[in-house]
Amino acid sequence: MPPILINVAAFVVAILVLVTVHELGHFWVARRLGIKVRRFSVGFGPPIYTWRRRGDDTEYVLAALPLGGYVKMLDEREEEEPIPPADLPFAFNRAPVWKRSLVVLAGPVANFLLAVLIYWGLLLGGETGMRPEVGSVEPDSIAAEAGFTPGDVVTGVDGRSVATWGNLWFALLSASLGGDDVRVGVATADGDVAVRTLPADALARLDPGPGFLTEVGLDRYSPSIPPVIGDVVPDEPAAAAGLESGDRVLSIDGKPVADWDDLVAAVHARARQTVPVLVERDGVEQTLQLTPRALTLEDGSVVGRIGAGPVVPEGLYDDVMVDVHYGPVEALQEAGRRVGDLSVMTLRILWRMLVGTASVQNLSSPIGIADAAGKTASFGVAPYLEFLALLSVSLGLLNLLPIPILDGGHLLYFAVEALLRRPLSEEIQAQGQRLGLLLIISLMTLAFYVDIARIFG
Repeated sequence: MPPILINVAAFVVAILVLVTVHELGHFWVARRLGIKVRRFSVGFGPPIYTWRRRGDDTEYVLAALPLGGYVKMLDEREEEEPIPPADLPFAFNRAPVWKRSLVVLAGPVANFLLAVLIYWGLLLGGETGMRPEVGSVEPDSIAAEAGFTPGDVVTGVDGRSVATWGNLWFALLSASLGGDDVRVGVATADGDVAVRTLPADALARLDPGPGFLTEVGLDRYSPSIPPVIGDVVPDEPAAAAGLESGDRVLSIDGKPVADWDDLVAAVHARARQTVPVLVERDGVEQTLQLTPRALTLEDGSVVGRIGAGPVVPEGLYDDVMVDVHYGPVEALQEAGRRVGDLSVMTLRILWRMLVGTASVQNLSSPIGIADAAGKTASFGVAPYLEFLALLSVSLGLLNLLPIPILDGGHLLYFAVEALLRRPLSEEIQAQGQRLGLLLIISLMTLAFYVDIARIFG
């Protein structure tokens, strides 16, 4: 299947699942609190399929556009005809403030619960990752000044245990946004135990994102991969030069190549340059002429690319992989912690973007979300489910922002109503809705701009 179709399919499934769960939260609580629900729709637009259950006044709809959903409750402000007196006690607008607040709050809460459930299931199945061992430390970096050395194995961040390199990225990024110095426990290569302290002022200057650990100056340890050519992509520079699977690269442009990292570094530095490559094939050395094509990265830098992958010896990563297993209760506790940490971290990053200390590159429009959905789906079920959990938390938090037209805006209106003991006028609420719509459109426009700019460099 073409990548664009994978992206679209993975995106549609993600939106359908997350929005349906969100609306199901509103629906379930409304029904439990005695508020009449006229329609529960999965998708927008013309209905494809409609049904009713026996003894149930709610209309259930599957609509044509699978990009959302909605719950339509009985409400005097939205009905074209007067509501029969017998139904008035079941109208949403007639319900007390606390009931309306619970109904509105239930949508975001459902998203958080979904994320907890996903993490719980993943953790029950076990978590596999690379050991959080430092392979190299960038000179003059924050990590170097803190005393990190190659061979350090991170055991905890601010008292929280760390089992994998992915755990380290999340824990360190989350802790760095708290505004305090971050204490990192390590087991050194000599067998000692030490604490490395990363200063808050230095961490505050870094952009929170996927490359955060690189900005700190840490690179994970990875076993050396021999410079042996594996897959060769047709019509790419490696194939054009005559490189074949099984070739061992000895040197590039006269410089010895010890491992695959050396090969990659040499290729990256020689975009559009024709260079001699000495290879060993079936015990015989021969020289080929290779011209890496230029590839522009997201940061604007240009590197060479040849279209070839390595041969990874079987069992190479066995010694650096870690398997972590949890019992049902431990998994549930850890799932709750992760959703809580992720929520706090997301809000802190959002605040830093608002005050200008974090890049807007952290924003994503549906374009970026679809791309991420497709990539994680291509990696397997577990990465895709973890992406769904992340997106579910983001959707829950977004809806809780105190912006009119969002759930958080409605909660703000209800809070004011509770204080004033009367609802805001319809005119004020309408003005707020228009302002909220303008804010959301502006935010989405910026997110689309960021994603389009990222695509076109």
